[in-house]
Amino acid sequence: MSEGLGPEGGHSQPAPTITVQDLSDRPAHTPLDRIAPAHTLLEGNTPVEQVSGVVEETSPSSTSSFELVDMEPAPPLYQPVQPHWFYCRRADSKDVWLPFSREDSERLEQALSTGGEEEVVVAVEGERYDVRVRERQRYAVYWEQGPSEVRRCTWFYKGDKDTRYMPYPEEFSTNLEEAYMIAVTLDEWKRKLDFPSGETVILHNPKLIMQYQPIALQDEWVSSPSEQTRPRTVKRGVDNITAEIPDGEPETIDHLVFMVHGIGPACDIRFRSIIQCVNDFRSASLSLLGSHYRRGQEEGRVGRVEFLPVNWHSALHGDATGVDEDIQRITLPSISRLRHFTNDTLLDLFFYNSPTYCQTIVDTVVSEVNKLHSLFKHRHPEFTGAVSVVGHSLGSLILFDLLTNQKTGSGEADRDEGRNRDPCPLTCDALEQALCRMGLQEHLATLQRVDLDLDSLAMCDETDLTDLGIPLGPRKKILSFIRKRHFLQEGRQGTVLLAPGLQAPPDPSEDSPSPTASFGNQSPGASARQQQFLRAQSITSAVDYEYFNVGIGQVSINYPQLAFHPQTFFAFGSPIGMFLTVRGLKRIDPNYTFPTCKNFYNIYHPFDPVAYRIEPMIVSESDLEPMLIPHHKGRKRMHLELKESLTRMSTDLKNNVLGSFRTAWQSLVRMPVAALPPVEDGETTAERSLQETESNTYAHTQCVHEEAESPGSGEDRGRQVKVGMLNGGRRIDYVLQEAPIESFNEYLFAIQSHLCYWESEDTALLLLKEIYDKLGVAFEQPQQ
Repeated sequence: MSEGLGPEGGHSQPAPTITVQDLSDRPAHTPLDRIAPAHTLLEGNTPVEQVSGVVEETSPSSTSSFELVDMEPAPPLYQPVQPHWFYCRRADSKDVWLPFSREDSERLEQALSTGGEEEVVVAVEGERYDVRVRERQRYAVYWEQGPSEVRRCTWFYKGDKDTRYMPYPEEFSTNLEEAYMIAVTLDEWKRKLDFPSGETVILHNPKLIMQYQPIALQDEWVSSPSEQTRPRTVKRGVDNITAEIPDGEPETIDHLVFMVHGIGPACDIRFRSIIQCVNDFRSASLSLLGSHYRRGQEEGRVGRVEFLPVNWHSALHGDATGVDEDIQRITLPSISRLRHFTNDTLLDLFFYNSPTYCQTIVDTVVSEVNKLHSLFKHRHPEFTGAVSVVGHSLGSLILFDLLTNQKTGSGEADRDEGRNRDPCPLTCDALEQALCRMGLQEHLATLQRVDLDLDSLAMCDETDLTDLGIPLGPRKKILSFIRKRHFLQEGRQGTVLLAPGLQAPPDPSEDSPSPTASFGNQSPGASARQQQFLRAQSITSAVDYEYFNVGIGQVSINYPQLAFHPQTFFAFGSPIGMFLTVRGLKRIDPNYTFPTCKNFYNIYHPFDPVAYRIEPMIVSESDLEPMLIPHHKGRKRMHLELKESLTRMSTDLKNNVLGSFRTAWQSLVRMPVAALPPVEDGETTAERSLQETESNTYAHTQCVHEEAESPGSGEDRGRQVKVGMLNGGRRIDYVLQEAPIESFNEYLFAIQSHLCYWESEDTALLLLKEIYDKLGVAFEQPQQ
């Protein structure tokens, strides 16, 4: 096909001059390329007038008598084609045209008819995109993405090797529609339309319309004449093609979820971006809402959940940091592709352990989340629902550290005030500024009266502040500020930190550390205190979160504040447990909770090599099994049920063996007893021992049999176990059920299992259940 007709061609071209030829009297054996040259239409102002003139000349009815015309049946009525709007998306190095939902298409059509000459912007796809109708471009709202072309489509084509119908350009479709209208109105078919670009369209009948490409556009390797003239099927209207038109999304949004990706720019095994993966996760949730919350949707209590991606990788590897250029200078030239993959993905883990780039990462995440939250509130002012966060892989660790270092506020006004100022006073250089940011400016005069500045305040202890008459609350804030500032200074100066987040507090009786202190250049007294502190910490069962109020972050940075209090934190394939352990954290206090988030779910695949558990760090029961996530279709997967059935059969077989052994034991023991003379006065010691043995064996068999007949008892007991307050007293670790094919080889599907969460319907359903349980909407298991 020519450039003007293909989907990749330009959408603005001059109006073609069409040649029409009557093929009704042509012999059936005449090949297409031997048809007599058609008459070029030179008269008429429009293609319709041009086609009409030729039709009048070549129509058999023009040479017939008026009586014959009167005897012919009335021509069928022409019905205008119903347009449908499509947008173009680049996939696998080619353009793919996808339809809008019927609701979005109707809105676009209405805007085109009522907008006049001015540009009209229509929000589509859940208001995540804006379409400029006159410009025919589609723009993303919440993320960086190039504009995509939009078409008002009426005519489509498909070749033998095409998998779906492609829309013609609008101007070409208009010409086809006008020719079709004339053919239907005059009931004249078998018309050949030659376009200046070389394409030929033949209207055989209303159901059969074919398009032939010029031979010059064919592949030069094609030698068969039949392949050179192989036609394309042409269809009119979207109802005549097999297009998967998506369902429209509910306008009401019940919950907002921000999803943070892990290492690298790709998020799944197909190397797709976070935007594409979140789109699939959103589509899965919409499908599950329609199947598992149908009654709630019918009653108007269920709308939808909006998922928005948070991209921080581009900011870290952009030109602003220059880290990619610095890494490239020291990268070896060998195995370049593998080294490029390592620099672009795996190094993100090391960047997060660097104070410089860790600050860039957390600042980018919080800035992006707050920006998306503000933009969402602006576009949905009626939204009153809660907000949750999701982190995958390293993204879950970033969110965990951020939520650990959030500060509680008394309301939206306090959070707005906190966003407008520096949330941490550690960067202050003056005493007055630090006290103002801590909210203790009323004590400035007291400290200035004794000539205290910021450096001398850092050497004060609680006794000094008490002697100055500082109350308990402000005194605790100042002491906390002193510890944090000392910790930050040592981290920036490069002093040895024995355990991240576990640095020894400064000794007020000694001078502050020298500004020139560096690795391996510490005073013997400081080194001794640090070693003593490390030994004391190694035997501590739990961290005092009130003392280490910098949290359990691995580096000393300023953690920014979110503009909202998350309702739930979901971690996908998370290494949080491993990172906390290598930071020196032995155990999480069961009473610990995030300051601003009360719910936490650790979701993982059983074969995920990056995922680690959280519950063993809270409870001492090492054999506590994780919660099994139900399959979205109900029950367990078939291969897991089969495995349980085989286990139950082996248990029953063992019980039968024990029963046979008990019978044989009774026979062996009773045989000599039966030969003895009966005892009249009472039982002997041997008989009493025999009865006790029988009773114990029977009790043990019954116990094993009862446990085998109740496979869900272990899970039910797990539900009653309290694993601390990190998830409000509920279970934290939730494991997915592996697919049947994954059970054959765990190592083969290890990498895929770490990237499976974006397409996991079981994971999406767990999120929906947690969200709508808090909204009081009942979950429904559809009948299979």
